[in-house]
Amino acid sequence: MGRKALAAALAVAIAVIVPGIANADTGAWVIQGSDHARALDESQGLATVIRPNGSFIQYTGISTIPIADSAKGWNHVGDPGSRLGYYVEPYQSDNNGAKMFRVQAPNGAWSEYTHKLESWEALNNSFAAVSPDGQWLVSGEWGTMDRLLVYPMPGVRFTTPNQNLPYAFAIRPDHPINDIQGCDFTSSTQLLCSSDDSDGTLYGVTKPLLQLDLSGPLNGADVTAHVSALGQLPLQSSCTGTFEVEGMDYDMRDGTLRVVVMSPGFCVLTDSKTWRFKHS
Repeated sequence: MGRKALAAALAVAIAVIVPGIANADTGAWVIQGSDHARALDESQGLATVIRPNGSFIQYTGISTIPIADSAKGWNHVGDPGSRLGYYVEPYQSDNNGAKMFRVQAPNGAWSEYTHKLESWEALNNSFAAVSPDGQWLVSGEWGTMDRLLVYPMPGVRFTTPNQNLPYAFAIRPDHPINDIQGCDFTSSTQLLCSSDDSDGTLYGVTKPLLQLDLSGPLNGADVTAHVSALGQLPLQSSCTGTFEVEGMDYDMRDGTLRVVVMSPGFCVLTDSKTWRFKHS
């Protein structure tokens, strides 16, 4: 959710209140429950960070953007990712001609890696997903796309913060994907992605959970992916209007899938949720 969208939601003085009903389980993913997702600091996504001294879930939102980065024009943070103790936040700007990935190493040290946009590349930087081997960073753009972008993992394969983080290759879906807000690996050859598609013409369902089965592990060259729509993500609120599906996380330790869904109107503040799923 961008600043303008949140400001509009905060300005709503009167909302139409109606009973909400959660959707059925999404394919084989069975709802385990939900937690409240705060609009300011939990509205973009989340990542499970696992380190030798413990693990934690880190959310992103409008208020989590560091002041210093906001002053540099990085005005949007997306769904973060984590693997092997590294934590990555994706940033975009309206006028920097680049994307930025803010990386925290397992020892807690932060560094920033800037990627100059390719001539064909959209400025959007919706999410960060780290491959299971920790070698590659996947990100996505907004709109209807036929690709996910892959970069050498900053801090691991690419370790020079003051040089351009290069584009490496792409994941090429066999079916267009639209408004992807978050992805995470469930294995070296499978991604789950949350889509904020409000039209429904691509897969016959709006706001779907997508599964991308890759032709092989990421290895430095383009890979293809078969896309399946598993069903609509849960939409439940006391307010009527348009929900916004946000980022997601998959915890490989216990198989828990978490997806953030922000509520319509004024209820963005009151009953937005992080849904929890387990595979049946």
